[in-house]
Amino acid sequence: MTNPAERLVDLLDLERIEVNIFRGRSPEESLQRVFGGQVAGQALVAAGRTTDGERPVHSLHAYFLRPGRPGVPIVYQVERVRDGRSFTTRRVTAVQEGRTIFNLTASFHRPEEAGFEHQLPPARIVPDPEELPTVADEVREHLGGLPEAFERMARRQPFDIRYVDRLRWTQEEIKDADPRSAVWMRAVGPLGDDPLVHTCALTYASDMTLLDAVRIPVEPLWGPRGFDMASLDHAMWFHRPFRADEWFLYDQESPIATGGRGLARGRIYDRSGQLLVSVVQEGLFRRLNG
Repeated sequence: MTNPAERLVDLLDLERIEVNIFRGRSPEESLQRVFGGQVAGQALVAAGRTTDGERPVHSLHAYFLRPGRPGVPIVYQVERVRDGRSFTTRRVTAVQEGRTIFNLTASFHRPEEAGFEHQLPPARIVPDPEELPTVADEVREHLGGLPEAFERMARRQPFDIRYVDRLRWTQEEIKDADPRSAVWMRAVGPLGDDPLVHTCALTYASDMTLLDAVRIPVEPLWGPRGFDMASLDHAMWFHRPFRADEWFLYDQESPIATGGRGLARGRIYDRSGQLLVSVVQEGLFRRLNG
């Protein structure tokens, strides 16, 4: 049986069915809708497959338009918007059962020497990932074992995720909590050496925990849910090369939540503190049974 990292690489390996048209698998899972990070990662693969491969992606902007159905293939149609001397632009439309569910625009840039660079340092010093328990270990410690459903999900999870702040289970634990969260992440196995695969795998991972920052002041991240949430849009800027199968720190915060929507932004660093990727996302929040 292949491990979850190999399955992720396979999930990102789209079938080309025409020059600018690709088909991606959508695994049959118990989720109500296709995971947004999967669609974003596959769409970016489709965009990258229509370039010469010598220009890394430097940004993407995407909208989640409709929920996708698990188990139903998704077709990605690529429009070659521009091929310039330094920049390449692609627009991707994801279609499932004849309906557009997702749009993405991606820009690729030939690396240049600017003669200067700067970055702000990470906002806080955090423990190394080896010092932190896995999510499964925290759940096991709190509940005295792993629920069967969680164990099945953990076996399929392509990323090792370790929360910098311990998981919160009660309203008392989130009292006066700031809308901030941070996790260490890395793929659970090697992802090969194709830079596009690493970029698309990290795009997949970027949608996994970002909206946690919006929820933290409202309800515990674990336990009964009081709100349903869905990604509305997603933007990323890729600053430096990286490997998604090496530890990276995803520092997340929510500057505002109002009108049923919450904004979250994240900064992804390597272990040396170099800023690799910046992320912004808005999510829809609705009270369950309300």
